[in-house]
Amino acid sequence: MHRLRRDCPWDAEQTHLSLVPYLVEETCEVVEAIETGTPADLREELGDLLLQVVFHSELAAEDGAFDVQDVAAGIADKLVARHPHVFATEAAPTDPHASWEQRKAVEKGRTSALEGIPERLSALARAAKILSRARSRRVPLAVPDEVEPITDEALGEALVALVVRAQASGLDAEQSARRAVRRLEQRVRDAERRD
Repeated sequence: MHRLRRDCPWDAEQTHLSLVPYLVEETCEVVEAIETGTPADLREELGDLLLQVVFHSELAAEDGAFDVQDVAAGIADKLVARHPHVFATEAAPTDPHASWEQRKAVEKGRTSALEGIPERLSALARAAKILSRARSRRVPLAVPDEVEPITDEALGEALVALVVRAQASGLDAEQSARRAVRRLEQRVRDAERRD
């Protein structure tokens, strides 16, 4: 990467911002390889994603901010801190996901379940993250905690059917979902204020 930054005109002119489209694309290609590819596809796409980590780390190192070793050390420290049942003497949590989210909230000094959820997630991904965070922080919401399970295939078919229904009604399903997610966020904020 040092040599590419020095000797390749394209690599030399890149910035964190200019690389964002490639980071998003490579991430999507990893997901596609996991869902429909072969182990060889996944290996290749993970390499492409790793290149993005190395590239961004190189840019940061040039600015004196951090380097790839700092990135690796940071994730190692995070994994140790968030797994005291593995690396210390705590008992294994009954809800590992909630435990992870609670430790993360304390580490980052977050006061709301909504803090740190990326705005650019799709409406479905954002809704899932909000609900997950709200449950892990025990934010009381008017959503059922216990619902009848659904299979992956049935869920996918139901979502596609909703998109078909939305189109037949002249609606944009993603836009409608984003509005519903904003209402969910407001319910979380209201519930947190009441607590």
